[in-house]
Amino acid sequence: MVGFPPGGGADLAARIVVNGLSDIWGQQVIVENRPGAGARLALDAVAHAPPDGYTLLLAPGSPQVQAFLFSTLTFNPAVDFAPVSLIGTYPDIIAVANNSTFKTLPDFIAYAKANPGKVSWASPGVGTVPHLAGELFKHMTHLEMTHVPYRGMTDGLMTDLMTGRVDIMFNTTGSLLQPVRSKQLRGLAVTTAQRFPDEPELPTVAEQGVPGYDVSSWYGLYAPAKTPPDIIKKINADMNTLLGQPAIKEKFAPLGVLAQGSTPQELAAKNAGDAVLWEPIIKEANIKVE
Repeated sequence: MVGFPPGGGADLAARIVVNGLSDIWGQQVIVENRPGAGARLALDAVAHAPPDGYTLLLAPGSPQVQAFLFSTLTFNPAVDFAPVSLIGTYPDIIAVANNSTFKTLPDFIAYAKANPGKVSWASPGVGTVPHLAGELFKHMTHLEMTHVPYRGMTDGLMTDLMTGRVDIMFNTTGSLLQPVRSKQLRGLAVTTAQRFPDEPELPTVAEQGVPGYDVSSWYGLYAPAKTPPDIIKKINADMNTLLGQPAIKEKFAPLGVLAQGSTPQELAAKNAGDAVLWEPIIKEANIKVE
């Protein structure tokens, strides 16, 4: 299960994983896209699926953040998912149209400060990590910007950015790395504290006037809670074998994802860390997904 439409970073990452697991397990694994509601539809489906190892969730970031975004949920994100393995880590990218007057991130910041409330920024959906990364950027720069959420990396989002309907976009490397490389879009920055090794000419947000800014994204694999420990152990072992293969790492590289597995406990710790990072930002920005 993936909570985003086909063609975006999460969907493409999931398809690499399922193809690899299909080979290892000798049976077909399929991706089912359940976009909408900040990925809640996919989360709900997996939370209520039989805990038998046949239904898994690929999610960007921590499911625990859902508790801060929704006033009511049909599942408990803290207890209804069993962490299986990290899949990979990646930065988000801040991008503009290739014909934009903003050549650098400081150009954009200066314009936004001189024109409060007149700039708009796009994300792949309310409550997604790129949305939260944008809110953290607003918080640290004290900019007034209008958020325009989309349902994943749709054609409408790209069209609206390239035609100037929105000024700037925060999104995953999976969605933006190739458009930036092909000069469809101009990358202004990566969100991580360090430059991205596969695209080292893209500066960080922190080195362009926002010291301390650091958002590192990741994909994780989850099973329904109460999935037997031996099943979790088996899937985890196969995922770590898969993610250690050079050929799989090469497939993730065009998405800007550093493929790496983990123990379930390490993924659980990342979940908890994300919850601590994003809870105050969500409350300050009054972000709600209804």
